[in-house]
Amino acid sequence: MSTTTAAALMEAAVLVAPRKFETCAVRVPEPGPGEIRIKLEGCGVCGSNLAMWEGTPWAQYPTDPGGMGHEGWGFVDALGADVTTLKAGERVAALSYRAFACYDVAKADECVVLPRELDGIPFPGEALGCGFNIFRRSDVQAGQWVAIVGIGFLGALLTKLAANMGARVIAISRRPYSREVARKMGAQELVPMDGHGQIIERVRELTDGAMCERVIEAVGKQWPLDLAGELAGTRARLVVAGYHQDGPRQVNMQQWNWKGLDVINAHERDPRVYVQGMREAVGAVVSGELDPRPLFTHVYPLSRLGEALDATLNRPEGFLKALVSYE
Repeated sequence: MSTTTAAALMEAAVLVAPRKFETCAVRVPEPGPGEIRIKLEGCGVCGSNLAMWEGTPWAQYPTDPGGMGHEGWGFVDALGADVTTLKAGERVAALSYRAFACYDVAKADECVVLPRELDGIPFPGEALGCGFNIFRRSDVQAGQWVAIVGIGFLGALLTKLAANMGARVIAISRRPYSREVARKMGAQELVPMDGHGQIIERVRELTDGAMCERVIEAVGKQWPLDLAGELAGTRARLVVAGYHQDGPRQVNMQQWNWKGLDVINAHERDPRVYVQGMREAVGAVVSGELDPRPLFTHVYPLSRLGEALDATLNRPEGFLKALVSYE
């Protein structure tokens, strides 16, 4: 049931202090009942990793070996007791939480098999599934004006899904590169994120004063959230997709109240919902509805994980999402 001996060692990354990673040799983990072990091909780097990377008052160091990595994919290497739904050698994307390492374990029912059609395609399933779950909660309909505030990996993915649905997407981003990505993903209008009032007036012009039926905030900062409320029309749906992890937020409740907005916090914490989104992502890529490869712009070996996190923080020219590769 296993292709790796129990005594084998693997390389894993440990965050020992803010902005300081070390790699170490630790024992390969053993799957428990209902779990599998994955020989990881790679793992996505998530914006949620940045708080620990930069250092926050609540952070504790060192992290567990492989800790913070939660967007892993690879091959089933070993089966724990009672696992009958997966086979050794199958390629899977998984919900696991120590995936900045060469191996990790995951619950068998929190893994999604990657079919042959996806061979050779990097597949950070948790990240892709997150986008599909957010899109489902957004309830975008054909013909609607949809403003997406912030075009990184997530904003670009949501642009593609909304355009595929037949919505008229307004992509708002500070970086010319990101706006060009949004255009390729099907955005109908591109608006620079360079002035609060100017953005509002441009969206008002585009929508003949009605503003947008759907607004998706995908930055995770105060000002884009404020802007999102301004861009929403009466009885619109405002979707909070950005990961707000740097403290409390203030909202213009009078504005939200007056407009009668539906406000959706689109982050999921139910593993079953995560897996549903991952399955939807697999189906979309297999069908040709989505090619995620242009969204993965930077790839690093595990020994350069710190550089991957710095790129995620600073977003150099041409950056959307970093992957760590173990090949």
